[in-house]
Amino acid sequence: MNTNKLQGLIAAPYTGFNPDESLNLDIIESYATYLKQVNVTGVFVNGTTGEGVSLSTEERLQTAEEWIKYKDENFKVLIHVGHDSLTTAQQLARHAQALGADGIGAMAPPFMKTKTLVDLIHFNAAIASAAEALPYYYYHIPSMTGAHYQMIDFLTLAHKQIPNIAGIKFTHEDFMDMKLCVEFENQTYTILHGRDEILLAGLALGVKGAIGSTYNYLAPLYHRIIAAFSDVDLTLADELQFKAIQFVQVLIKHGGGVCAGKSIMKLVGLDLGMPRLPNKGLTKEEEETLFSDLTILGFDDCAVAMNE
Repeated sequence: MNTNKLQGLIAAPYTGFNPDESLNLDIIESYATYLKQVNVTGVFVNGTTGEGVSLSTEERLQTAEEWIKYKDENFKVLIHVGHDSLTTAQQLARHAQALGADGIGAMAPPFMKTKTLVDLIHFNAAIASAAEALPYYYYHIPSMTGAHYQMIDFLTLAHKQIPNIAGIKFTHEDFMDMKLCVEFENQTYTILHGRDEILLAGLALGVKGAIGSTYNYLAPLYHRIIAAFSDVDLTLADELQFKAIQFVQVLIKHGGGVCAGKSIMKLVGLDLGMPRLPNKGLTKEEEETLFSDLTILGFDDCAVAMNE
């Protein structure tokens, strides 16, 4: 299945929670409107940033149902359906297909880990077959799953055994492996870059699309990186990528992408509540320090608030 149409910045959206920790589905309309405003081309729902593994199955279904309302020709909705339980992953996949999602993805089971690459292929094939009309993306994130397989080996098997395999969300730093995947079968498959802080490296290797958490609030900065690269202004592209790295350093300093990221979303006008345990939200004092560090880096020059 050839789906080279997936390009540009795809946000990994946060899941909004109310003060009582219930889902805040009402905020998704404003969220989608904002992402369209900053020219994000889609979302990958219920993934790592969306705390998908911390949601109940019913909550994941409800979140997918709400996001799908805002898909259009220029705004794709992909849904992460991965789960340690194969039957639950298949349920989520069938649901996504019934909704009319633009694609689904799943990571390797993070607890009951696959012991061989063949086992991983069989697991993904079983999920993909539950939504055979949808493009299927394997979510390669070995830092979380422990599935340290070469993705070129995965594609070599998957393209014969998973009819609707469309590509890989490649959240890893093995650039040789990434390039081999980009070029595999005459660039048939879509390789979506998954490390925001090294997007420029992915562009240099031929990726056309990327999924990431910082695209939620720093999309204008990354659009400038892509434009500079396209214009062969590599000096500017490098400077802008270094700026993105500095922002990611601030994220790490203040608790990481989910914990600090939800606080940062307040700066663009979206209060998504606190993350769920085991993630810990920031206190008011911690937020003030975070916001101060972002101001020093020039956050206001790199982001756009809602309705600006």
